[in-house]
Amino acid sequence: MYIGEASKKTGLSIKAIRFYEAKGLIKPPERVGRYRVYHSTDIELLLLIKEAKDIGVTLSQLRSVIEFNKGVVDWRNIKLFLAEIRQQLVREMEVLSQKIENLDQCYQQIKD
Repeated sequence: MYIGEASKKTGLSIKAIRFYEAKGLIKPPERVGRYRVYHSTDIELLLLIKEAKDIGVTLSQLRSVIEFNKGVVDWRNIKLFLAEIRQQLVREMEVLSQKIENLDQCYQQIKD
């Protein structure tokens, strides 16, 4: 598929897709004439980038995790990274939960 269709499938702008390509987050797609041709693996990787950014992962973090082995994405490495991000988010939720509990206690003391 061409970049316009990749843009529609991922919800990313054409400019963003080209930017991620320039930064090495996705491999340069093959070309047919002047047109970039994207495959399902490219779409999966673009969706991963989009979702990771939405939860606060930086592009530099992603760049260090996204690796290609003979032109193929190393999903195992990405899966390990996502597990670490999940653990971090769970810890942050626990901290926030404790803060809310402390706030509720303060509120209750003021109310009484």
